[in-house]
Amino acid sequence: MPRQWPNYLSFFNFAAALLILVGCAHQKYEPLQVCPGKKSSVEALSVLRSHSQNVVPLKANGQCRLQYYAEGKKHNENFPVKLWMNPPAEIYLQGDVAFDAKGIVLGSNEKEFWLSMKPNEISSFWWGKWQEETWLAKLTISPKHLLEALGIAAVSGEKNWSLSKENAFDVLTKQKGQTEIQKIYISNCDYLVRKIEYLDEGKVTVVTELNKYKKVSQGFLVPSVIKIINRIDDVNKDPDTITLNLKSIKSANFTESQCKVLFTRPQPRGFEHIYKIVNGEMIEQSQ
Repeated sequence: MPRQWPNYLSFFNFAAALLILVGCAHQKYEPLQVCPGKKSSVEALSVLRSHSQNVVPLKANGQCRLQYYAEGKKHNENFPVKLWMNPPAEIYLQGDVAFDAKGIVLGSNEKEFWLSMKPNEISSFWWGKWQEETWLAKLTISPKHLLEALGIAAVSGEKNWSLSKENAFDVLTKQKGQTEIQKIYISNCDYLVRKIEYLDEGKVTVVTELNKYKKVSQGFLVPSVIKIINRIDDVNKDPDTITLNLKSIKSANFTESQCKVLFTRPQPRGFEHIYKIVNGEMIEQSQ
């Protein structure tokens, strides 16, 4: 994480996206059974792609728990959130922080993404184009991470993937050249994704943990507990952690007017800082 933005991005890391994941401080999950799993990366990727084809628009309510560092101090927030997703690229999340229903807003459409935070110590708006892939990967949680957590598989290019076994998991590893950039841990019995690791120069920087899947429609299950762990800023003793506990997850049908309201980037008004992501750099703009 860029060191010149510690006060904003550490908290924002929930960001760009979407903070998420919640529940009790120590979640308890049922142990996974061990099954034979798939025989090749091609077979495993085929199953994930099949799952992603069953994804439907959805809406959900829940609670978000966020642990972050700002100005060298550890902070904890717990607040309700609302989430809307219209695959493959549209997502919107808002958190009610400090009695502000839109204290935190994360969104994206086919062209761009945005994040806004209104707490006084932050009061910032960030936005950029999807092609800023490198910058997006640095976020604790970006629209990309959230969409993948909810079932939008990004598993193209079979030659870049390999399959290994690790106890109850089939592990898909993606490489760029000789460097590992992503690992997907799949339960080798129900073949649901349980963890996604994002790596930078071989180091795990962001971890998404997915648990307690619930059925939304035929062939489409969504994790009701999503935990994002940001290890990019290793200056702090503990990583920033976001936990989203979705209590109500339902399929949805969005009208054209609803899509326009939810998935169109709002004008950044009333923020102390406005940033646009350009060529991997965060450029502050005037009001």
